[in-house]
Amino acid sequence: MTKGRLEAFSDGVIAIIITIMVLELKVPEGHQWADLKPLIPKFLAYIFSFIYIGIYWNNHHHLFQTVKKVNGSILWANLHLLFWLSLMPVATEWIGATRFAENPVAAYGIGLIMCAVAYTILENLIIKHEGEDSQLKEAIHSKSKEYISIACYVLGFATSFFYPYIAIGFYYIVALIWLIPDRRIEKSLREN
Repeated sequence: MTKGRLEAFSDGVIAIIITIMVLELKVPEGHQWADLKPLIPKFLAYIFSFIYIGIYWNNHHHLFQTVKKVNGSILWANLHLLFWLSLMPVATEWIGATRFAENPVAAYGIGLIMCAVAYTILENLIIKHEGEDSQLKEAIHSKSKEYISIACYVLGFATSFFYPYIAIGFYYIVALIWLIPDRRIEKSLREN
């Protein structure tokens, strides 16, 4: 099967996720600048989640530049990733509404862990389908970036129950790691 429908569907779902998140930002009741102050935690949560969704979209795009064909397992793995990403608006609203309280930050961390695991499963199934000599396998011969990310998410989750802002710091570190599109894949695409 070709990959075009998978990419188009994924782009659509991600666009809807971002739309849902922004629709959760409500207009303040008043007309003074001070009326915006209660929205600051929600806006910060939105920015953080928008960046994360953008990172996943960007890296998903790069990932599928290396893919020639997909099979049913890859389609299901992609849906698995989209499922976890689709929960981001709920987690975003919760951490924003509670001003980054412990349990919402922990729930946000669970979502991030599951997104990372789902993305790693997707990578592994693509490599399995395309073979050990695939362009993706050559590009990501080391998965240290993926495993460091999951470890930071787990540390953030564990920390969230005592120090939620430190947990957000762990999540932020992972965002910084992935903010620039996966150079391993870009390098592989340039070479081929």
